[in-house]
Amino acid sequence: MEIYRGMRGIRRLAPLLCLLTSALAHAQAAESVANSGDTAWMLMASALVLLMTPGLALFYGGMVRRKNVLATFMYSFFAMALVTVQWVVFGYSLAFGQTHGGFIGGGDFLMLNNVTTETRGTIPHLVFMAFQLKFAIITPALISGAFVERMKFSAYVLFTLLWTTLVYDPVAHWTWAEGGWLFKLGVLDFAGGTVVHWTAGLSALICAIYIGKRLGFGRERFIPHDLPMTILGGGLLWFGWFGFNAGSALAAGPLAALAFSTTHIAAGAAALAWTSAEWILRKRPTLLGMVSGLVAGLVAITPAAGFVSPAASLVIGILAGGVCYGAVLLKEKLHYDDSLDAWGVHGVGGLLGALLVGVFSQAALNPAGADGLLAGNPALLGKQALALLVVGAYTAVVTLVVLKIVDKTVGLRVSEEEERMGLDATQHGEAAYNS
Repeated sequence: MEIYRGMRGIRRLAPLLCLLTSALAHAQAAESVANSGDTAWMLMASALVLLMTPGLALFYGGMVRRKNVLATFMYSFFAMALVTVQWVVFGYSLAFGQTHGGFIGGGDFLMLNNVTTETRGTIPHLVFMAFQLKFAIITPALISGAFVERMKFSAYVLFTLLWTTLVYDPVAHWTWAEGGWLFKLGVLDFAGGTVVHWTAGLSALICAIYIGKRLGFGRERFIPHDLPMTILGGGLLWFGWFGFNAGSALAAGPLAALAFSTTHIAAGAAALAWTSAEWILRKRPTLLGMVSGLVAGLVAITPAAGFVSPAASLVIGILAGGVCYGAVLLKEKLHYDDSLDAWGVHGVGGLLGALLVGVFSQAALNPAGADGLLAGNPALLGKQALALLVVGAYTAVVTLVVLKIVDKTVGLRVSEEEERMGLDATQHGEAAYNS
């Protein structure tokens, strides 16, 4: 009789147990379903970052001579195609696959295997992959500013493929993959000061020195053929950079709002600092100087955007405008031909910004970060400096090796006659203008 009563009690509880089981199942399923708001923001951020590469093409294209504008455009636009294919086939897997000793990813995501059905945090894994792809695209395109008007297009293609595979993918893994050795060390790089700008800027300097100066360098002035084009490109870079930095929060929330705000403040402060310095030293403030300054500010705030306060971003911007302007002036004294100041703006700006993370970072603003020097933790500054030193040494050595390989196989530089005629005609058989 007691057993019978117990069975009746269980039957009465059965609907409640089913309801509870169903609720738990729905809760577990919800954990694996992407948040629509975060997904929408990250899709938009990915598009904004992609827009930066055509913006870079305009920014660089306006500063070269009219006979080389299409060739300069081609560096940026072709990277969009080439790096996309590399990223899908194996690049993403090398950068974000299961770590091998903290140095490189494995084959987990070759051909995007295991990516299409997963979520990563609150967004689909595919969206994360696409967002990171846009960073991989623009990085080698940044380097092209150092060697415009003199590198063979075939050399650029091979250089970009090798450099992205051997420099960008491993450094991205070290810094951003959860198993990466710099990530585990506690090095902070919110959106690419080390991974993007430091590697690209340093490689640009090495390329400029290795390839050599343009014909007539030091004897004739290389005047930008279309400054309005450059200004438009700078505006698109500023616009797209909100996706670059605020998107690196990987969600639509307070952290994205912080990165969005610090990005804008630093850009404005750096533009003001560069223009003021130019006004004082050269007696005229130029629009090219202003737009160069705002890009320097955007570069410097990139590693810090989600770790520092708005007030700190103001200081970072002012320092970036002054320091990067000084680096560009120094080029004139050292006589190396970094044609469009990729080193002076991106290399120096990335270096400065990564170090200042170690000074201004506050864990209260972002628990995933750490306190910096001004918050009582000088160890973070040491970690940031170590990362810059190691990444810089690795980048320099591998870039030199890649340049030598390219030089020995397809050759790096066009002939003197081709350089005089212009790369639009000799490399692509086209002309940007009819007259």
